Amino acid sequence: MMHWILQSVPIPAEEIIERADSAKAAASQFKDKLITDPAAALQDLGRDALQFGLKVLVALILYFIGAWLIKRAKHALERYFRRKNTDRAMATFISSFVSITLTVLLIIVLVGTLGINTTSLAALLAAGGMALGMALSGTVQNFAGGLMLMIFKPFKAGDYIEALGYAGIVTEVTIVGTHLTTIDNRRVVLPNGALSNGNIVNYSSFPLRRIDLPVNVEYGTDAAACKEKLLGIIREDARILDARTPGAADPFVAVQKLADSAVTFIVRVWVAGADYWPVQFDLNERIYTELPQAGIHFPFPQLDVHMHHE
Repeated sequence: MMHWILQSVPIPAEEIIERADSAKAAASQFKDKLITDPAAALQDLGRDALQFGLKVLVALILYFIGAWLIKRAKHALERYFRRKNTDRAMATFISSFVSITLTVLLIIVLVGTLGINTTSLAALLAAGGMALGMALSGTVQNFAGGLMLMIFKPFKAGDYIEALGYAGIVTEVTIVGTHLTTIDNRRVVLPNGALSNGNIVNYSSFPLRRIDLPVNVEYGTDAAACKEKLLGIIREDARILDARTPGAADPFVAVQKLADSAVTFIVRVWVAGADYWPVQFDLNERIYTELPQAGIHFPFPQLDVHMHHE
């Protein structure tokens, strides 16, 4: 790997060895001069140290100015995105990408200010970057995945999604990961590479959702009476929509299947996305409470055993 990196750098290995020998020779000359003429040697050392100190001072000033400018640019981008009502996921992705890019450029400028050959540094960074990219292929994949998410937009900030075994509200998308906040207030970071290649369920894509609620009752129950009772419970909930709402349908109740120990009715109703869980919980509670009061009972698992005597 090291041999491959050296081959990728424009500076030959012989030149690197020659520069190392020059530095060694300069150190030897300074040692000899310090012995023969200590005052001149110390004077030269002080002059060189002063020049290097001035370079360090300029580099520090440039660092603080550059860091301030990068911070200002990031805040300006955030204000622009807020003014244009840009999706927060895209805004955080672009802001983090611009911030990292400007920081890398600032580092190159600082290195050049210190007197280091930036051409050689750029070549070393390019070769090292390729090697690092091979070692960090997962990170590069996550960056590419983030770009794909920004292009195709399967979700936006504020959407409730389920992916890679986790579910939560999207808070931000960085260059390598997507941040979710779960309903129990945990933060989950999903890698963009796996997320862009996996299945994503977006529960916030549409304003309406349908609740499918199975209800098991015991065999021998009057089907018509049970159906009418369930429809009565549905009609009393104003949050449940009907066909008059675009995209919705009238409530539906029917016998879904004849199971081993129960007759299963299916209840299907349309509600606004924000009312999905509250309506489902309330329907469950009312069905559990009111069906037995109407003489409709829930079954227990049953097993018929037939014994034959010889």
